[in-house]
Amino acid sequence: MTLTLDQLNAASAAEFTALLDGVYEHSPWIAERAAAQRPFRSRAQLEQALVQVVRDAGEAAQLTLIRAHPELAGKAMVSKTLTAESTHEQGKAGLTDCTPEEFATLQRLNADYNAKFGFPFILAVRGPRGLGLSRHEIIATFERRLQHPADYELAECLRNIHRIAQIRLDDKFGEAPAQGNLVWDWAEKLAQHSDPGYVEQGQLTVTYLTDAHRACAQRLAHWMREDCGFDRVEIDAVGNVVGVYDGTTPDAPRLLTGSHYDTVRNGGKYDGRLGIFVPMANVRALRDAGRRLPFGIEVVGFAEEEGQRYKATFLGSGALTGHFDPAWLEQQDADGITMRQAMQHAGLCIADIPKLKRDPARYLGFVEVHIEQGPVLNELDLPLGIVTSINGSVRYLGEVIGMASHAGTTPMDRRRDAAAAVAELILYLEKRAASVPHVVGTVGMLQVPNGSINVVPGRCAFSLDIRATTDAARDACAADALAELQRICERRGLAHRLEETLRAAAAPSAPAWQARWERAVERLHLPLFRMPSGAGHDAMKLHEVMPQAMLFVRGLNAGISHNPLESSTNHDIELAVRAFGHLLDDLATA
Repeated sequence: MTLTLDQLNAASAAEFTALLDGVYEHSPWIAERAAAQRPFRSRAQLEQALVQVVRDAGEAAQLTLIRAHPELAGKAMVSKTLTAESTHEQGKAGLTDCTPEEFATLQRLNADYNAKFGFPFILAVRGPRGLGLSRHEIIATFERRLQHPADYELAECLRNIHRIAQIRLDDKFGEAPAQGNLVWDWAEKLAQHSDPGYVEQGQLTVTYLTDAHRACAQRLAHWMREDCGFDRVEIDAVGNVVGVYDGTTPDAPRLLTGSHYDTVRNGGKYDGRLGIFVPMANVRALRDAGRRLPFGIEVVGFAEEEGQRYKATFLGSGALTGHFDPAWLEQQDADGITMRQAMQHAGLCIADIPKLKRDPARYLGFVEVHIEQGPVLNELDLPLGIVTSINGSVRYLGEVIGMASHAGTTPMDRRRDAAAAVAELILYLEKRAASVPHVVGTVGMLQVPNGSINVVPGRCAFSLDIRATTDAARDACAADALAELQRICERRGLAHRLEETLRAAAAPSAPAWQARWERAVERLHLPLFRMPSGAGHDAMKLHEVMPQAMLFVRGLNAGISHNPLESSTNHDIELAVRAFGHLLDDLATA
C-alpha cells in the first residue's frame, strides 16, 4: 500500500514513525522528532522537516546517523545483513556484481576513508536521477572525496543521507518526479553534442556556432516543436532558438524567459540549459492540458552568453535588447575565423540582426531559472532560492613592470619584483572585498612571462574581477584596489598598465517579480531564502529594457559549476518546474 500525506498527518506519533521506518537507516528518532511539525502540506515540506531535525540534532547525533549506514560493498553486503533498502540500492548500482579488482578497490577505499575521517563513506548510489550510478562513477567519487577536509565530508555524508531518504520516500509514496526526470533527460541528451577535441575526452564544450552548437540548436528546436507543442519555433539571425506558445489570443502580451545553451570549456550540463528546459516542460504541460493563458510564453535558448569563442558576451540576449555591436562581426577566434564568417557558414542572415530587437511594451517581463553555481543552497539544504539582485561587475587586465635580475646576486632590498607587487595586491583585495557584505574580488589570471626559477620576475600579468550587489559598492572596491596598486608600485619602484575590459551594471530584481517567485516557492510549502547572484546571467541584459527576476536551483557537489561535476537532482528540478508553473498561475490571475 502506498503512503499518503493524509495518512501521515492523521497518524499518532508512534504510527507516523512506523510509517516512515527505513527512510533513515536505523534512525527512527528523526521521524519521531519531525512528527511534532505536522500537518505537512507537501512532500517537500515533509522532507525539509526531516532535514531540519538532523541539522538541529548536533554533531554527535549526526555522527551516529552516519555510522548507522553500511559501507559500500562492505562486510554487511557480503554477509547479506544489509537492510532491504540498502540491498536494493547497492544492487541498483551494481555493487553486488563487482569484479574482484573493483571489490578490492572499494575495500581499500573504505579502509582509507574510515582511517581518515572516523566514519563510513556515504553516497546516494542511486544518483541524481534515481537510476543508479555506475561502479566507475562510485569509485571516482570515493577517490575524489577522500581528498576533502573532515568538516566538508561530514556535511557531504549528511547531504547524501538526505538524498537516500528522498528516494526511499519515492518508493513509499509510489511517486516519481516525472517533470524533473523529463528535464534531467533532456540535459543528458543535449550534452551528447560537444566540440571536437573535447567530445573525444568525454568533456562538454559547446562554443558559438560550432557544429556541436548548431546541433544543440536543432535539438532544442525539435523538442520545442514536436515534444512541447510550441506554436512557432525558429532559429533567429544570431542563432537563438525561439519558441512561442500563444496566449488566449495570438496578439496577447508575452512573458519572456529562457537562458543560454552554449557552455564554457569542459563545463557542466545545467548552467544556462536548465533555464530553457524548465519553461519548456511547463509549456508541454499546458499543451497536454489543452490550456492557454491570458499571455503568451516566449522561451529563448540564447545562443551565446559565455564569451568563449569570441569576446562578445551576452551576444544572444544583447541582440534582443538592441545591443548587438556590429564591430563584433570582425572579431576572430583562435583559428582566425571571424564571427561574420562563422555566421555565414551557419546560414544566419546577418542583415536581420537589427530586427531581433524586442519591443518591451509587448512583454510583461523576463524571468530566468538557473542553477545556483555556488555552495549556499547546498550548505543550507534548501532546493530553491529567490534572487534579489545580480551583482554588478568590473574587470581589468593589467601588468606590473619591474626589472628582471639574477635571483642569487640581487639583494632583497634592491629588487624590483613585479610578481611580489601583484601578490601584495591580491592579499589587499582579499581583505578589502571581505570587509563589505556581498562584495567579492578575484585575481583569476596570474602569469610571469618567460619566468625562470632563478630570475626575479621583471613582469607580471594579472586580471582583476570585482563584483557587488550594487554598482556603488563595486566601484568603491575597485577604486581602492587601483589606488593600492598605485601605492605598491610607487613604493617598490615599479610601473604598471591597466585596461578595463568589462563593466556590467548590477541588476536588482524587480520587486513585483521577485514577489511572484516568493509566492511560487511558498505554494510548494518550502522556506523562503533570498540571495544575490554573484554570477552574470542573460537576465542582466533583459534588465536594461524590462523587469526581471530569477530563481536559483540547488546544485550538487557544493554547487560547483563551470565544471563536469555540476549537477542537480530530479527532485530539485521538479520543484523548479512546479515553481515556474505556480508563477504562471499567479500571473494569469493578476
